[in-house]
Amino acid sequence: MPEFEVVASDDPMLDPKGLRAVLGTDTDLSVADLRSTDALVAACEGADAVVTDVSTPVPREAIERLSLSVIGRAGVGVDNIDVAAAAEADVTVVHVPDYCTDEVATHSLTLLLSTLRGVASYDRQVAGGGWGWEDGRAVHRLHGSSVGIVSFGPIARRFAGLLSGFDVDVLASDPFVDAETMADHGVTKRSYEAMVDEVDHLVSLAPLTPETRGMVGAETFAALPEHAVVVNTGRGGVVDEAALAEALDAGEIGAAGLDVLDEEPPHDSPVVGRDDVIVTPHAGWYSVQARDELNRDVGQYVAEALRGERPEGWIDPSAEWL
Repeated sequence: MPEFEVVASDDPMLDPKGLRAVLGTDTDLSVADLRSTDALVAACEGADAVVTDVSTPVPREAIERLSLSVIGRAGVGVDNIDVAAAAEADVTVVHVPDYCTDEVATHSLTLLLSTLRGVASYDRQVAGGGWGWEDGRAVHRLHGSSVGIVSFGPIARRFAGLLSGFDVDVLASDPFVDAETMADHGVTKRSYEAMVDEVDHLVSLAPLTPETRGMVGAETFAALPEHAVVVNTGRGGVVDEAALAEALDAGEIGAAGLDVLDEEPPHDSPVVGRDDVIVTPHAGWYSVQARDELNRDVGQYVAEALRGERPEGWIDPSAEWL
């Protein structure tokens, strides 16, 4: 008889076979659709742990109705989990903070370059029978420009390293990272307001918190130059999509590249389907290697937490960034 019962989301990013191999023979793993609070509560009744994806809401209501010991987030961000409620209920929350650092950094650079160069609109033009380099918005040189980064965690630091070969000035805004640490990565620290006044392009890698929701909005777009490219590979709610669409329509900025949206998948987003916006389906994290590491690590951390250990991926509920 297995000692522990674990329920995992049926999201394709999770690999039940890989999870079972790491969780061990003392754990019974089942898979369920967990995309609503009611579904989560129904599937996890009597379970010791749940492994969630980004689309699995774990609010206070669910935590109080269940008898979980561990919540495992298969990913970096935990904005879908009420970490404070989990701490009050003595539930350990774990995540995987570094499985896709290179992937998201690379995707951020890809969106910046492809959006800057108008790659998607050129591709659509050629597919429709066109062949005009001049058909589209003006393309500006990256060399000699400046790029601002919102938040300066591990992914942003890797992204800054990738930018180092393009001869650009890199600035960053993060209240939790000091100027000396940024300087070690060749980056200049600025307040958010000062940064958007100085840079040519803006890349957000920020987590979604009450403080960051909508922070990349109308005031930011008005401060950026008309040729600016805005990239978001952090969390969708950080960028105000309605304000972004209005800024693009008004010519306040040049284009945008988004891997994350406020609603995923989108149903009525004003930025989807535009020639001046590239949207990818929250795919920045993905590579074969990253998916393997994700399942291995979240399974290991859940197993360790169930045994009463403090795993590497433990979330400190008092952490400032939550």
